[in-house]
Amino acid sequence: MDAASGELRDVLLDARMWLARPDANFDWSSWSDAEAALREIDGMIAALELGRVPSRLTLCVLFAPTGPIQEVSLSSGWGDEFLTLAERFDAAAEAYYRRRSWWRRWL
Repeated sequence: MDAASGELRDVLLDARMWLARPDANFDWSSWSDAEAALREIDGMIAALELGRVPSRLTLCVLFAPTGPIQEVSLSSGWGDEFLTLAERFDAAAEAYYRRRSWWRRWL
């Protein structure tokens, strides 16, 4: 796994940690509960670890303003921490997908 993939995976693992907290409130998110959220995040982590490229749109929606992770963060009291996580995600996603776009031009 290259550095860009590793950083994107690490951001997803950190998001997973926050979503798995026992006090996480999913009332305003698109997920019904923690199990649904963790299943989706785990699928993306597994894809990265297998070298598959997850959909950029799907990942961006998760970390978008008023996206499901932010909704959980705001209703669970970790909104400020989400902002830091979202900034990390933006940088990691940019590096990850930029690298893949460059590589495809040479295939």
